[in-house]
Amino acid sequence: MNIIIKDDTIGGKTKHQMNIKMEVQTCTLQDLIRERVYKEVETYNTQLPEYFNTLVQPTNAEVTLNGYKLKKNRQVDAEKQYYLALDAFKKNGFFVLVNDEQVETLETQVQLSDNMELSFIKLTPLVGG
Repeated sequence: MNIIIKDDTIGGKTKHQMNIKMEVQTCTLQDLIRERVYKEVETYNTQLPEYFNTLVQPTNAEVTLNGYKLKKNRQVDAEKQYYLALDAFKKNGFFVLVNDEQVETLETQVQLSDNMELSFIKLTPLVGG
C-alpha cells in the first residue's frame, strides 16, 4: 500500500510530502513513525543534499528556513532519529492526523488503505512559557 506522509502547518498548508510503501493492512502509529523516519534518513544518506527536511532535528544540526543543515557529507543515524521522533511525540512536539483524525497514542492501531494520508503537524513551543 502507498501511504502519503505530509508535514502540514496548523493552517493546513503542506510544507513537505513523501510516499512510503507498507506491506501490512494494520499497524501502530509507532510503526508508521518508524517507517517515515527510516525512509527520510535513507533518502538523505543516499543523496546528501544541503538541507535535511525531517520530522525532528538531528543532533548537531543547524535550523534554517529550508530545513536542518548538517555538516557536509555527514550521515544521519536512522535509529537515533527514530528515538528522537518518539520522544518528540511523547512531549507534544508534534501530533499526527490519519485521514483528518488525530491519533493520540503510539500504540493506536491504524487501519491502512491505499493512498491514505498522514499529516504530521509540528508544534512550536511558546517563548517564556
